[in-house]
Amino acid sequence: WGPSGILCLCFLGSNGALCQCGSVRDKHDSVATGDFFGAAIMTQWNSQQHSSECPTDAYGELHFAGSGHRHSHFLRLSCDTPPELVYTLMTSHWGLPSPNLVVSVVAGDGHEKIKPWVKDVLRNGLVRAAQSTGAWILTGGLREGIARCVGEAVRDHNAAAPASSQKKVIAVGLAPWGLVHNRQQLVNPQGSFPARYYVQNTTRDSCCLDNNCQAFLLVDDGTVGRRGGETTFRASLEDYISHLRTGIWGSGSIEIPVLCMLTSGDCSMLERLDASLRKATPWLVLAGSGPVADLVCELQNILPPATLSPTSGVEEGVDHGSVSAELRDLIRDKVRRYVPTGTELEKLVDHALSIYQTIDLITVFHGNQEGSDDFDTVLLKALVSASKRISSEASECTEELKLAVAWNRVDIAKAELFNGDIQWKYNDLEDSMTDALINDKPQFVRLFCENGLNILDYLTYQRLESLYCSLSDTSLAYSLLHKRLTERQLLAGSVPPVDGPATALLKNGQNFGSGPTSAIELSLFEVSRLLWDLLGDVCQPFYYGPLGLDPFTSTRKSLKHINKLLKSECSYRSQRCLSPWAALFIWAVLQNRSEMAIYFWEMTGESVLSALGGCKMLRELSKFESETESKVAMKELAQTFENLAHDVFAECYQNTEGRSFTLLIKKSPVWGNVTALQMAIAADARLFFSHDGVQALLSQIWWGDMERSTEVWKLIVTFFLPPLVFTDIITFRSVEQEEEVKAETAPHAKDYDSMDRNDATAYSLANIIQKPFLVSRWRRFWFAPVTSFLGNVLMYFLFLLLFAYVLLVDFKPPPPQGPAPSEIALYFWVFTLVCEEIRQTFYGASSFMVQRMKNYIQDVWNKCDLTAILLFIIALCCRMFHWSYDFGRSVMAIDFMVFTLRLIHIFAVHRQLGPKIIIVGKMVKDVFFFLFFLAIWLMAHGVANQALLYSYDPRPHWIFRRVFYRPYLHIFGQIPIDEMDADKLEPSKCTHNMTLIDAGAEPCLSTYANWLVVILLVVYLLFTNIVLVNLLIAMFSHTFSKVQEHSDTYWKFQRYNLIVEYHSRPCLAPPFIIISHIHLFLKRYIRQIPSVKSQHFAIELRGRKANRLNTWEAIQKENVLSAQNKRQRESDTARLQRTAIKVESVIKQLGEIRDHDQRLRLLEAELEFCCNSLSWMADALCQSDLIKAESPRPLLKGEDTLIST
Repeated sequence: WGPSGILCLCFLGSNGALCQCGSVRDKHDSVATGDFFGAAIMTQWNSQQHSSECPTDAYGELHFAGSGHRHSHFLRLSCDTPPELVYTLMTSHWGLPSPNLVVSVVAGDGHEKIKPWVKDVLRNGLVRAAQSTGAWILTGGLREGIARCVGEAVRDHNAAAPASSQKKVIAVGLAPWGLVHNRQQLVNPQGSFPARYYVQNTTRDSCCLDNNCQAFLLVDDGTVGRRGGETTFRASLEDYISHLRTGIWGSGSIEIPVLCMLTSGDCSMLERLDASLRKATPWLVLAGSGPVADLVCELQNILPPATLSPTSGVEEGVDHGSVSAELRDLIRDKVRRYVPTGTELEKLVDHALSIYQTIDLITVFHGNQEGSDDFDTVLLKALVSASKRISSEASECTEELKLAVAWNRVDIAKAELFNGDIQWKYNDLEDSMTDALINDKPQFVRLFCENGLNILDYLTYQRLESLYCSLSDTSLAYSLLHKRLTERQLLAGSVPPVDGPATALLKNGQNFGSGPTSAIELSLFEVSRLLWDLLGDVCQPFYYGPLGLDPFTSTRKSLKHINKLLKSECSYRSQRCLSPWAALFIWAVLQNRSEMAIYFWEMTGESVLSALGGCKMLRELSKFESETESKVAMKELAQTFENLAHDVFAECYQNTEGRSFTLLIKKSPVWGNVTALQMAIAADARLFFSHDGVQALLSQIWWGDMERSTEVWKLIVTFFLPPLVFTDIITFRSVEQEEEVKAETAPHAKDYDSMDRNDATAYSLANIIQKPFLVSRWRRFWFAPVTSFLGNVLMYFLFLLLFAYVLLVDFKPPPPQGPAPSEIALYFWVFTLVCEEIRQTFYGASSFMVQRMKNYIQDVWNKCDLTAILLFIIALCCRMFHWSYDFGRSVMAIDFMVFTLRLIHIFAVHRQLGPKIIIVGKMVKDVFFFLFFLAIWLMAHGVANQALLYSYDPRPHWIFRRVFYRPYLHIFGQIPIDEMDADKLEPSKCTHNMTLIDAGAEPCLSTYANWLVVILLVVYLLFTNIVLVNLLIAMFSHTFSKVQEHSDTYWKFQRYNLIVEYHSRPCLAPPFIIISHIHLFLKRYIRQIPSVKSQHFAIELRGRKANRLNTWEAIQKENVLSAQNKRQRESDTARLQRTAIKVESVIKQLGEIRDHDQRLRLLEAELEFCCNSLSWMADALCQSDLIKAESPRPLLKGEDTLIST
């Protein structure tokens, strides 16, 4: 940190005890007190000439003793310290949020009396406006005058506001170091973390620091006990902040507005006001708060001066010689009226004239008349007026809009700017739209899109890249994108430094924002790779079309292509984004911006798929997030999107069943040709799968063209007697029945007939293949997934029977005696199983072979299959040789257990058994935790028991049995009392001789501490049988109740995977499946015939059909949103809010009525006075001889009647 302290180098004092700097002689060193230049030469002390800077000795954190406030930051600095260093310290190191507004509250010397209405303006006006805009309030920082009132207002706000709102109001105290009471408590050359600061007598004004400020800048100009030392630095800081831009990385559309607010003030405030106005800083003056404020109001009431041209800078000052003498005399009278002056009257008049020339930068607020309710609007108007003064080209409405966006005051924008009086154009809203997007202001985004901003023209690929460049460096998405960018730059051979500055250029070359250097060359390719990491291979890569990439290209080739593309013109950046709402939705989801993401979801098409896509991305992002709060927020937003997908699909299913089925299996070109079902299974959307509409589609696919009411015994009989398929034992759905069902579900949807016919092709094999009756009936039975499932189950039972027969009865010795024919048949059967596993591995949905293998390995039951096959191969190899025959038979027995456990997966389709299988799987995880605790206690007891019973027994196998095996059997009641209790010992051949024991003799039991063995056994049994076993039971009960509560949801979700598996399997079961494999190979790779069954889970709609389906889905989404809004409006919370608004309106109107009543009373009093005065004058004139009236005086109505009577 730079030099910040000030030391006096020259003692100048008339009485010899006190220097002109305010410090006593003892506080000066010998150099300062020595008369090296002579008193006659130096008569006036000056901070710049008679002081020197030194490293600061007061900085760190400040703790106010006796208060419960959090620590504040403080720093002692010189008046010449560069403001940019201080601002960087405050925002980067102290963690203060960057301001959207800076209000500098300026007052007098601190001893003036504050009027009650001024306190009300500070509490209900200034602080509330600061909270709504995210402002910094610069105060004096001491517990006196207006600074104390501001601190109390901030304190009252923090006491009532939530934690998120407290961070939006930052009070920064700027005080002169030499005026701070007990400042020595802050001195510590190594820094104070924290420094304890004691404040006495807080009920009265004092020069102690105010504990309501979040930061203190203690400006040292070398003086002690004098005011005004911080004025120069304060003005420099205000000027520096006013040239910075709002938003993240300074990405806002405007510079940070700085406004000085004058309350009261003394004569020295005219110089401060004049200097600030020369720098074009706007001021807000509270009329009636004090003499200087009233003087400024009087100056504004004078006829307006000749305005300066915008090109003539305001910093050069005013030529007072050109001012008329009449005007100067008028201003001199006003200065003499409000400010007590001495010999410096003309100097004050010059300042007043300069202020008068820039009076349009000053806004006067009559707080005692206007009230504090609309104070934030007053601030907005004051800043807009100032911006017009500075630039003649600035549009008032545009500047007001930019300020409203910077402050996030959509209510002001709606009331003042978007009330129908202004016709907004696209160019007027473009910059503000960018500001609202980057700084997370969704209400403004909605407002702009509803009032003239065309999102198709706005969002180009270049602007989309710029939006990703503007990500905060603290966000998770930024770190993930930076990682991908680094990989590409490593391949290109250029990696920029991480901490360097960066500037992302917008359209037309505007300065969009700045961030780390890694964001400079960020492209859509990094975004695409991030989405691939989150979504996996469930969909094709995003943005590959504009980048000119092939989805099937390897990653390394893609990186080379992108590096080459980015070195050229990058013509894709000028293109419009094909799906702007979906692109913005993904951008918002990656940043976990809930309100923004929900709005973009409302605007995007394919609502169900988009919601499921957002759910998938958020759940994947939560796995990378390390902060608990952000992780929980991501999971909650993911659940919100799953609920939205569920609600929209429920509305679709209720409207038309056929079209809702098409909605689930339609490929989306926007989301990489993925279907809603595929995205739902990838997102683990169990609630979505539990919907009856999804299950109805799965059931229809499961049964194929057969009636879902078909009994299982009919399927079994037909499976073993195939000719029965041509009889009526099994009922098939006819095409006429399907059309009747569709006509019943959508009687008014004549415009969608063509699309409904396509719906039938989605899951009806009869409509796809027009074959003769015999062929058609045969295929419709054997191609149904339920038939494939039933055949696999039956044949698998036969496989297990054959396996058991071979293992128990017909397991021959090695060749040449064996193997037996039944064993050879078993080998062939397993070979067909291996062929099916190979088909599942290399013929998956993914485009890349490695990804297919990963997907296959990730499934638990595929791991079980691999384990069983590997064990079978090992057993087969070992049983062929005499030396390993027994080992091979043992492995074969273990392998039979693995094959048998595979039956669990088969019964997952059962409605009652499926959830129980899930419960068993989760209980297995609970058992591992139980075994961990049991192993610890078992080893502790076993080792102690062995050591106490046997003093010497080196046999390893016996040690293992007695340390682990016997204590484990003790849990189940097998306790050898005769070997543990000394009273139950029986004579036996044993010895204590170590030599004989080493030779193999049985060691004798030690009876020395036999009582301790019994106690340890009791404690061990008590802990294991009561504590641990009951713990296991409690864990099982919790798992059972937890899963059983959602058993139906779990089962429906698991059912999908099983249906997809058997839907993709050949119709024949092992071992006959080898015929289907040969047939599929010839059909797919030789004859190039595409699969018909693939259309059951994925169809592709284009043109009018796709547009009609999307329009219908959008209508159902609007119905859902309307219902949600209606429920929200009718909720108790919304009613209470409306009631509160009405009550506030009534209270405000009552206040206005009370003010009107007071004004009317004043008018009546004045009118009565005037009437009495006129009556007195009339009577006096009547009694005098000056005027001779030719007619009698006029009488009031009723007065003439009274006289006549």
